[in-house]
Amino acid sequence: MNEKRTSVFENGLIWFGAAVSIAEILTGTYYSSLGFMKGLVTILLGHVIGCLMLFAAGLIGGKVRQSSMEIAKMSFGSVGGLLFSVLNIIQLVGWTAIMIYDGAGAAGGIWGADMKWLWCLVIGALIVLWIFIGIKNLGKVNTVSMSALFILTVILSFVIFGGGVIHDVDGESMSFGAALELSIAMPLSWLPLISDYTREAEKPVKATAVSALVYGIVSCWMYIIGMGAAIFTEESDIAQIVVKAGLGIVGLLIIVFSTVTTTFLDAYSAGVSSESISKKLNSRWIGIAVTVIGTTGAILFPMDDITDFLYFIGSVFAPMIAVQIADFFLLKRNGTKLRFDIRNLVIWVIGFVAYRLLMRVDIPIGYTVPDMAITMVLCVVSHWIFWKLTDSKESASEKADRKD
Repeated sequence: MNEKRTSVFENGLIWFGAAVSIAEILTGTYYSSLGFMKGLVTILLGHVIGCLMLFAAGLIGGKVRQSSMEIAKMSFGSVGGLLFSVLNIIQLVGWTAIMIYDGAGAAGGIWGADMKWLWCLVIGALIVLWIFIGIKNLGKVNTVSMSALFILTVILSFVIFGGGVIHDVDGESMSFGAALELSIAMPLSWLPLISDYTREAEKPVKATAVSALVYGIVSCWMYIIGMGAAIFTEESDIAQIVVKAGLGIVGLLIIVFSTVTTTFLDAYSAGVSSESISKKLNSRWIGIAVTVIGTTGAILFPMDDITDFLYFIGSVFAPMIAVQIADFFLLKRNGTKLRFDIRNLVIWVIGFVAYRLLMRVDIPIGYTVPDMAITMVLCVVSHWIFWKLTDSKESASEKADRKD
């Protein structure tokens, strides 16, 4: 019996849903102080960089037919790779809570502001329903929901940009480097997830390319909607924009279903990552547990500013994927048979520390690109030195054998 694989089109739908997000629109509002043209350039350039990394990460999973966290074991060892499974689950719990919080807040702003907790429960329940349907059975559901989201988001775009009047936006302007990094950070946050979906694809290379391309285009669109909302309507609260536009129930549907289609991927991948820790864990039930924890967190805690969270994700996963890219594409090595790949784990720690240090410097190209470059160079050079030392020892041993 042939295993069911997802088509290129289905992968595109999955990543369309990932990008249509209130969190991305809200992040886009931060760019308003740069002005429209400078903000636009920064958003586009950052997403090109981030989505190239997203493509590389997804391609590894598609080629070896393994989940993102199983791939981590190829570079960090069968036990060492578990560190990233744990870190990934933690960040996915955080993302689940943030997405539900943003979605419920926006929905409450349209209908029932004093019942935000109820909207958290509604969104959480729909995410659980998506998990029960399962990634391989979401084809028709996603086709219908994504078509509706596309139409509704186009309407929202016309509402925001229809006036065509650019207003001055007060507030401290971000530097170009910081703004670029914030644009890179969003696709970067999906690096530890993408292989969970490309591993199931019928045509891994095409599916990965379409996934990264669709996500990049739609994510830029969301950022631009957020930036445009602040610049053209002088309003950064997406709920208020929807109310002023008279979208009502239509706007509510945009907010609720965009939150569900994005957050489902976080909860689902948390379940997949748990299987890397132990095969006894059931990914579906772990995904549901993550949704419950995220819903509870969204009800109990404020989560209005996620910039520090995005930078933390960048500092953890940028050096991780840099090591994986160097290992898979450049060095052609697989360390799964090792329990701990000490050399790569040390390089990752150096990359993590370097990222945090680079954040203190205003670099025009952001922190991710130089950090990944440093990490990849260290990975290749250390492998070359290790190979040279090993080769020298073997040559010395052969000479000693000949003398005997």
